[in-house]
Amino acid sequence: MDCNCTRIAYKETGYFSTIITDYLSEADSLRPFYQHSVTAAGIESAIKNRAAFQVDRQSLVTHLQEQYSVVPASSIVQERISSLQSDKTFTVCTAHQPALFTGPLYFIYKILHAIKLADQLSTEHPEYRFVPVYWMGNEDADLDELGKFYLGDEKIVWDTKQKGAVGRMNTKGLDKLIHRISGELTVLPFGKELIDLLTDAYLGSNDIQTATFKFINSLFAEYGLVVLIPDSAGLKRQMLSIFQDDLFNQQPSAIVSSTIEKLGENYKVQANPREIYLFYMKDDIRERIVQKGEDFFIYNSTIQFSRQQLEQELVDHPERFSPNVILRGLYQEIILPNIAFIGGGGETAYWLELKDLFNHFSVPFPMLILRNSFLLVEGKWNDKIANMDFTINDFFASEQDLLTKLVSRQKNGQLKLASEIDHANQLYHTLKAKAVEIDRSLKEHVEALQARALKPIAELEKKMLRAEKRKYEAEQRQIHAVKENLFPHDGLQERIHSFMPYYAKWGSGFLKLLYNNSLTLEQEFVVLSDL
Repeated sequence: MDCNCTRIAYKETGYFSTIITDYLSEADSLRPFYQHSVTAAGIESAIKNRAAFQVDRQSLVTHLQEQYSVVPASSIVQERISSLQSDKTFTVCTAHQPALFTGPLYFIYKILHAIKLADQLSTEHPEYRFVPVYWMGNEDADLDELGKFYLGDEKIVWDTKQKGAVGRMNTKGLDKLIHRISGELTVLPFGKELIDLLTDAYLGSNDIQTATFKFINSLFAEYGLVVLIPDSAGLKRQMLSIFQDDLFNQQPSAIVSSTIEKLGENYKVQANPREIYLFYMKDDIRERIVQKGEDFFIYNSTIQFSRQQLEQELVDHPERFSPNVILRGLYQEIILPNIAFIGGGGETAYWLELKDLFNHFSVPFPMLILRNSFLLVEGKWNDKIANMDFTINDFFASEQDLLTKLVSRQKNGQLKLASEIDHANQLYHTLKAKAVEIDRSLKEHVEALQARALKPIAELEKKMLRAEKRKYEAEQRQIHAVKENLFPHDGLQERIHSFMPYYAKWGSGFLKLLYNNSLTLEQEFVVLSDL
């Protein structure tokens, strides 16, 4: 596949928060909240810090080898898993929940970003190995978010009554969804291939986490991506001391609350601190653990523990304790020999709240990299944009601004009353000079007359523009159609569109295109046009 690639600054898109744009510009106000700058020097610093921290590599490798026993062996993935036993091997990690059929496009973008960065670092630092890892957030219980996806304009929802961690849910009923989308996708060149992959992964697995693992592996095994399902008693046992601290001392809450207070002096913060950051996860529940007096209760259930019982439960069944967004990062960085974490804007903002927590537990804080964002512009849309004499970058503006620009351009300034306003200002300037010669107190009176006179002229200009816009219904529909494709629901394309239609059209070549145009440390927004 060929296309044109251009870049723009994230700040210029208008779709990213102040905390993210300030992070990208290395604003002084955020410098205390992260460890490494997103530079080559920052990578070297992250490697040095990580090399000094011991990881239970053998437990990690054993877990991964067991996990991968359910899929056909990929030589490159197996080799990379084995390489994790070496102190010279590090990981580049991204994380995401097991969104149904991968959910929105950015799921794919962040994985390819991790792969591209790991490949680049392996070339630049041949003395080390770098393994891209997708950490599956399989314990997330937000089915409303994870159990839906868009195909074109249609939102397709998995109709299931299951509760608890989405990763543990069974796949019953997904055959109907696959059948629903197959008719639309199989008419495309690679549609049948995609449906076969989905069928094998989702209908050939007992639960969502296994299905997601198989599907992601089928897409990215050739790139050497390692998928990690962290729902494991063996891995969580390494977190016992931190889990105990959270449950019984509630030190993480105190630390993060303090950080949030400092961060909140300049920015809107996302996390609402709680006393306990762990969830209890058993069967079909994943609920908060709440302390009342000396006892501990599982929210929205009848389950309760004394302190002694909860201590024993943690030792006997660490897999029943699930970290929330605050502790998940610590879990990841204790398990993996990780140097960089690639996340979206929301994830990056959360991680900026965690540095003091990492320092408290003496765990290396990774480099934080904002994941790649793409705007995909297929040829037909590029043609429509060119026919209206716009550029793709123009469409980051609102529909009304675009229409105003088009109408004003076609009317060649006839709708602007700048000249008339200028003449009016000159008139009142002359009147004011004459009035002041007679009595200086008349100055304010003339200025008030001027303001009252100019206001209706400005209103007239707006009415003239609105009236002219009504003559451009066809152009308005065209602008709307382009805008809705590039920025559906007035948001970023990557947050709505599924990767499936693109894959059905271009196959694995679509993934290769994204890989080839993925940035590593550049931190810019990428526009791919003429696909």
